[in-house]
Amino acid sequence: MAARFRAVFFGTPEIAVPALRALCEVAEVPGVVCQPDRPSGRGMRLRAPAVKVAARELGLPVHQPERVRSGELQRWLQEQDADVALVMAYGRILPPDVLATPRRGCLNLHASLLPKYRGAAPIQWALIEGETQTGISLMQMEEGLDTGPVFATRSLPIQEEETLGELSARLADLAAEVTRLDVPRAVAGDLEAVPQNDAEATHAPPLTRADGQLDFRQTAEQLAWRIRGLSPRPGAYGTLLRGDEPRGTLRILRARAVFRDVSEPPGKVLIRSPRVLVGTGEGLLEILEAQLEGRKALGARDLVNGRVLAEGDELALAHAPPPPAAAPDSPASSVTTGEPHD
Repeated sequence: MAARFRAVFFGTPEIAVPALRALCEVAEVPGVVCQPDRPSGRGMRLRAPAVKVAARELGLPVHQPERVRSGELQRWLQEQDADVALVMAYGRILPPDVLATPRRGCLNLHASLLPKYRGAAPIQWALIEGETQTGISLMQMEEGLDTGPVFATRSLPIQEEETLGELSARLADLAAEVTRLDVPRAVAGDLEAVPQNDAEATHAPPLTRADGQLDFRQTAEQLAWRIRGLSPRPGAYGTLLRGDEPRGTLRILRARAVFRDVSEPPGKVLIRSPRVLVGTGEGLLEILEAQLEGRKALGARDLVNGRVLAEGDELALAHAPPPPAAAPDSPASSVTTGEPHD
């Protein structure tokens, strides 16, 4: 068994909490770094990040710098006398002085099989692109965005119809496994860091609400992938029309591609009670759960019974992104694991 070591943890959302707990099992953790408390929810009250809440439960000191490039974070990190810093979904790019402060530098738990999906939204883009496999990569951090050499990767299959929130939860558990099994070996020098093949790299940029706009001229399969990759937040959506009358923005939370050899006009709603189907550029999209703005989310049967959707309705391109959805109960469903600029 590798010798116990001192490790500072950097992370912010729910997806990073299992890795923090696992790190406490294998290392002495003198402190945790996360982003500052932010306004959240309908009342826009200040809410502590999930990692801060977990750190307090574990009895760990928490540091929440407003900026990472002022030199203050580097000085704080120096005081911790850490062998390594372990980073997962912290949300900011760490400057060179911070990366170089721990004796073994900074390691990152990245939610993709690098070099694929470097960047802030690897889980979302893996789903949107229809990948069937993803995982966690343990890499040495350097100044480039997710470009450092990789110590270990552990993969898992993406399940059929799995959403962003569901896949994020499974990847969080996998990151905890990597922390227990691979981080101690990397710190001890028992794992070789293998350079990435830059020629195979793909980029996973941050997503905005505008990325959720559905174009029903795409295939049913492409639309289902996008819906899964954006559910529950920021959400995939279209404008619901009944005749020429707009009825608001419809967020589609769950859907699947069906009847790939059937052709209907893109966006046309078909009711085959209790099923709700929509024409696409190729095949039909079955809506399993959706939410009209200002109302609660409903399954297909209730969408029909409540006349939210009716035969002949149309789902069209939205003219503007809808307002932000209310914060979900579990922050794990809204994650990025890259490091946006400070």
